[in-house]
Amino acid sequence: MDRIDELASVFARFPGIGPRQGKRFVYHLLAAQPAERASLAALIVDLGKDVRQCPECLRFFNGSNAPICNYCADPRREDALLMVVEKDQDLASVERAGTYKGRYFVLGGVLTLSGKGAIRERELVHAVERRLQSGLSEIVLALSATSEGEHTADRVRELLSPLRDRVRITALGRGLATGSELEYSDAETVRAALSNRHDA
Repeated sequence: MDRIDELASVFARFPGIGPRQGKRFVYHLLAAQPAERASLAALIVDLGKDVRQCPECLRFFNGSNAPICNYCADPRREDALLMVVEKDQDLASVERAGTYKGRYFVLGGVLTLSGKGAIRERELVHAVERRLQSGLSEIVLALSATSEGEHTADRVRELLSPLRDRVRITALGRGLATGSELEYSDAETVRAALSNRHDA
């Protein structure tokens, strides 16, 4: 495989990017100045040095000397609420809506009906058990309104079923259209879905 095809195939593995778009990225880089390519390469190499994963919610955040991210460290946020999202981008969408003031947990993906995919099951159960000691009373399942999101929500409910006598489990309500991903929802839609959440 030549260098162009090799790099294009790497780009094609990115979410939402296909082989044709991957090749467009490669030709864009070939047309760019060498300094621009070097800058991009340095950013990629340094990404692991400058960005860390929060041990509490498992979201990625810009590196600092802080042991946990700003959301987990904020004492003004509500310990009684824990929102479970699929990915970091979903958390960012909820924050843009400006309504939710509780804690988060990032699953790191979804489960497909065909059995593919993985979520942080053990970490989720551990986080919920730990947060129950800090006054957790409600878990909000903020997963995409897709078949994968529904399947993942079913698995999360199954994982947390032994704790249902100690915590309420809700899901986002009206506002999210069927088939929509939380990441691409506007702030008003997220606010409506959050305010109309229901028992899951």
